[in-house]
Amino acid sequence: MHITPLTDPNHGLASYRLAWLASDTAGVPVGSAFLRMFTAAGQNHLAELSLTVHPASRRNGIGARLLHAAVAAAREDGRRSVVTQAQADSPGDHFLLAQGLRRVLTLTYARLRLADADVAKITEQPHPGYRLMSWNGTVPDELADTFAASRRAMDDMPMDETDYGTVTWDVARVRAAAEAISKRGDLLHTVVAVDESDGSIAGFTELVVPGDGKGDGQHYGTGVLPEHRGHGLGRWMKAEAIRQAQQRYPDLDGLLTDTAASNVHMRHVNDSLGYVPTHTTYEYQLDL
Repeated sequence: MHITPLTDPNHGLASYRLAWLASDTAGVPVGSAFLRMFTAAGQNHLAELSLTVHPASRRNGIGARLLHAAVAAAREDGRRSVVTQAQADSPGDHFLLAQGLRRVLTLTYARLRLADADVAKITEQPHPGYRLMSWNGTVPDELADTFAASRRAMDDMPMDETDYGTVTWDVARVRAAAEAISKRGDLLHTVVAVDESDGSIAGFTELVVPGDGKGDGQHYGTGVLPEHRGHGLGRWMKAEAIRQAQQRYPDLDGLLTDTAASNVHMRHVNDSLGYVPTHTTYEYQLDL
């Protein structure tokens, strides 16, 4: 078996990727590892690993060699932690435990069947002092500053023992994230709650839909600034995102979301909107 190191030439705004390809003596690929190296202040101690071995080639040490190559690169770059994910009770789950990584976060995945969703009463309920707004793709220029500022609503999301660090958002990063989604052919929809006293954004929720409007959409971040919590804004915004998805995409089957098991509030929101848990995934961490 041969391990070939590669470098992804497309650097992101806040990260770059290294890669390793495992192949057999005939040159047939049997596994791969990708290591995302975060570069922005607050997360430049962290690397994120994605590792895959073909089922027919497992239990031959390939995964261990790929993991060793990625960890060595992270160490050489001065990283403090490597994180990765595996579905509960999957081969990856057992492999990571055997390799000495530890579980630091449990994620609950859930799905909403759009045909079953009934959110009209929620979206029509008034929230004094607030109004909903929405847009497609990149944030409008007149809202860019307040939208970037509202991203700090995610700073205290439950991450349990994960050495996640902090993510600092500015207008450039917000626009770059939207551009990345557009370039891969997906559609980004954002719903925000606006504080009517000053026109600032109090909270947001993001939904990404496949470009053809079919299959399942994926919820990205949902957050409400601490000073605006306790008014039901998260549920209100998410319900409006569901309503718009139903109207705009008649061929869309469902919506997916994932939430930290310890995030009791957001799990309750999802349950109240009709999301049904599908599986559990563990976040693993190796401390370097």
